[in-house]
Amino acid sequence: MSNGPSGKDRISKAEISKDAVQSTVEATAGAVGEVTTILTNAVKDVAGAIGGLATEVFEIRDAAKRAAAEQGPAEIDGDAGEEPAQSQA
Repeated sequence: MSNGPSGKDRISKAEISKDAVQSTVEATAGAVGEVTTILTNAVKDVAGAIGGLATEVFEIRDAAKRAAAEQGPAEIDGDAGEEPAQSQA
């Protein structure tokens, strides 16, 4: 910095350029940080949702197995108490 003819401080072109680059880098770093946080949270949320779905699928499978074990094998096939169909020739 130097004093100009009017006694005001003057900033050199190099310093102005340096300040502009510095501000740009700071703004870029801030934006990258925000995007990274958004992506990190999105990945976390997706992983949580998939984990929740997997838990539900396991619970449904276990419930289906328990229901099948409570029913007799003939009832599982859907023919409990039904007579076999006879063909008419």
